Order: sequence, then structure tokens, then C-alpha cells
Amino acid sequence: MNLHRGGASLLLILLPALFTYFLAPLGYASSSVLLSDSSVPKPRHSRLFKTALQRQDLNDQDSDLWTPLPNQGWKPCIESTSPSSSLPESSGYIQVFLDGGLNQQRMGICDAVAVAKILNATLVIPYLEVNPVWKDTSTFMDIFDVDHFINVLKDDISIVRELPDEYTWSTREYYASAIRSTRVKNAPLHASANWYLANVSPVLESYGIAAISPFSHRLAFNNMPMDIQRLRCKVNFEALVFVPHITSLGDVLVNRLRYPAAERGYLQQVVDTKGAGKFVALHLRFDKDMAAHSACDFGGGKAEKKALARYRQAIWQGRVLNSRFTDVELRNQGRCPLTPEEIGLLLAALGFDNSTRLYLASHKVYGGEARISALRKLFPQIEDKKSLASAAERVQIKGKASLSAAVDYYVSMHSDIFVSASPGNMHNAVVGHRTYLNLKTIRPNMALLGQVFMNKSMSWSGFQEAVIEGQRNRLGEIKVRKAKQSIYTYPVPDCVCQHERMID
Repeated sequence: MNLHRGGASLLLILLPALFTYFLAPLGYASSSVLLSDSSVPKPRHSRLFKTALQRQDLNDQDSDLWTPLPNQGWKPCIESTSPSSSLPESSGYIQVFLDGGLNQQRMGICDAVAVAKILNATLVIPYLEVNPVWKDTSTFMDIFDVDHFINVLKDDISIVRELPDEYTWSTREYYASAIRSTRVKNAPLHASANWYLANVSPVLESYGIAAISPFSHRLAFNNMPMDIQRLRCKVNFEALVFVPHITSLGDVLVNRLRYPAAERGYLQQVVDTKGAGKFVALHLRFDKDMAAHSACDFGGGKAEKKALARYRQAIWQGRVLNSRFTDVELRNQGRCPLTPEEIGLLLAALGFDNSTRLYLASHKVYGGEARISALRKLFPQIEDKKSLASAAERVQIKGKASLSAAVDYYVSMHSDIFVSASPGNMHNAVVGHRTYLNLKTIRPNMALLGQVFMNKSMSWSGFQEAVIEGQRNRLGEIKVRKAKQSIYTYPVPDCVCQHERMID
């Protein structure tokens, strides 16, 4: 058993055993074992589900569904408002240690660049912590094209791959073993630029290096200089490009989704012609953590509730805010993630039919194939990495959750439509990126759907009418960022300018 190298906690040591014990009842005993037909959950919305299975192709609506977003009068605008010919003298080296999954780390990287700019410091390529759940040891260089990253930002900040010899002692293990004067560990959530100038600059001045850990969500979105805001978007949308083997595999998947009849060969080059098909990228975000943390009821009865409660206790010591509310209250507030069945009914009500090709951009789905079965009945042409590419083609991402998520991100960015079943880091990152490029995205109205799905007497026509009305203006239309909202989810107006501003 491979343990997390820096992990001395009993929880990390026991995680594999806990997963086996607590997740077996949830369909996670083995990824190679399919659940029996008797364990397939029944549709929770049987009336709607039966009618949806019998629905006719909606050709008139179909054309509107697939029509790209019109030009909304905005364009990317990330150039500095006060470009300089040379960088100021560096005040020292900044290290950051980023936890979380790929998309949380992505946002942390963007903030790290911004902090380095604020401090006139040299950024060391960020260190990605090993996730205790997925145990992925992928580094920044395993995921992102470092040369591209450094080159795009060379006029904004200084970046180095590694520390010079005089600072090689500054490692993750060094900071884990004792209190160190070069570590900044008290950075508040959403700290201001002035906080970094007041608290980190003195460390740089004294030691020439500062290591900030933890660093997730440590830079405010409000009251930032325009140069810093635009730099954050420049990093996110221009500097962070995946390594070639991820983009190559992503291109293969996209080509096979658009040309399902074409012969499948690795890195096959397919010319985009009139025969190209369209597809929807669907991020279910219905994994074990989401199910447990939501504290919602998913129709699995007492056994499921007990298993989720045990898992919640083991991972978070029972500290789940939503557990104070009933299932009805949570659904009325839109706090329950949509199940595969519910997202299928949403797509059917919007007009997608059984010829629609769906790409599942998700990690393990809670309940496995049994939980996906309802969605598959509504949309038989469901694909994912395993169905589209051979094991040999996927060998470089095998067992690497971050690399797998990177492929899903890439395919989602190249889809005609992106749908995210529930908010989260993947949702936030892809929605923001597609907004930046003016690409169509369906953002489910969670509160409305939670209330509609509780109405067990609603007819299909009533359900469809409510869905279409509730999803109006939620297909990728520009939403201007409000106070405290993330610039990575809502890049307008900080990083996207109106046409007249572009001309001035």
C-alpha cells in the first residue's frame, strides 16, 4: 500500500480500508464489477421518465438548441492597461503549495501569478499537493505546458522552474516538519493586495523567499487593480495550456464524437467537413463526495442513508452544513445535485432527443453504471474516455485523476454545448472559460428544478414548459460579475471588453 509521503495522520493511513468498507454498499466495491440488474435504482420520477422515453424528435427546437450564441458585443481584453518595457528588480522568490483537484489548483495558479506581480517577486512553478482521496502525484509539468506558461507571462512576471541552489532547502517536507520563519500560513481567505504587501513583503526582504501555504482562495476578487485582474485572466485563459499528450488525446476524442463512423486510429487526423456531428459535454458531478456532502436523499433507502452518513463521519467528522436541513428544504433551495436521471429529464425537456451524442466529463459516478442507466435509456449515444479510446491510447492518463480531468476539460471546451449538472470547481472553470470565448453553456436552474421534481403529479407538458421558461437566459448569455463573485467564473467585465472599448 502506497501511503501519502507526508501523511502521518491516521485518517490517511486508514482511507483505503474506509473506502472499501463504506463505499461497497454504494457501488464502489470494484470498478471492474458491474451491479446486478436487481440493484439498478428505479426512476424517482417515473411518470416523467416514461413520457420522456416516448418523446418525438423535436426538429424545430433542435435547430435553436444547436445554434451558436450570437455575438454579444464583448471580446477578450487581457492586455495590461500600463505595459512596461522591462520587469522591476525581483524582491525574492514566491512558493505556493496548492491542494484540491485540478480546477481548484488551476485557480490557485492564477492567483499565485497575481500575488507575484503584486510583490514584484519571482514565482517558482507552483507545487501541487497530493490529493488524499485520488492519490494523484501529477506535478504542474505533468499537466501544463511549462514553456508556454513562462513565455506567455514573460513580460508580466519572472518565473523559474526550480529554486537556485541557495534555496533548495525550501521544500514541502521542510515546512511540514516544524514552524519556519519563511512560511506564511496565516493568509486569510480572499486577502487584499495590501495584506500581501504588509505581511509577505517583509519576509521576502528578510529571507529572499516566502512560501505561502495554504494558498487556495487566498486573493480577493474585489478592489484589485485592473492590471492584476487582467493578468489573472491572461493566466487562466491564455497561459495555462495542457501538455501535448493531453491535447492530442482530447483531439482524438472530439474527432470520434463528431465522426462516429470514421475508422478509429490513435491521433487520426480528421478534417472538419460538412459531415461533422455535434455533441454535448455533460459534467454530472455526481460522485461519492458530492452525494455525501450534500446531505440530500437520492432514493436509495435506509441502507444508502446509513452508508452516506458513515462516509461523511469518516471523511469530515460529520461536519456538513447542509445536514441541518431536511431533504425538502435542500431541494427548495437548489442545494441538491441533480442525479443522472434528473439531468436526462432536463435535457429531454429542452428538446434533445435520443440521437443526441453526450460525452460524460466526469470521474466515478456515485452508484456506478446502475445510477447512469436511466440517463443511458434516454440518451443511448453516451460516450466517455473508455468507450472512445482504447486502453493503450489512455495509458498516459491511467490512474491519474488530474490528467483525466484535464482531458475532460479539453473536450468540454471543444463541445458544441456544455452542461454541468451541479455547481463546483469544474463547472466554475469551464463556464468561465466558455463565457470568455462566447460558447454556449447550459446552467441548470437548481432551485426551480428542485421544486419541480418534488411535484410528483406534474405532467410532461407542464414540466417541459417550466423547464424551458426556467432555463431562459441560462444558455451562456453574458452575466456581469457581482461583488465577491469569482473572476474565473464571471470574467465580465474585468477580462472581457465591449467592442467600443476595444476600439478606443
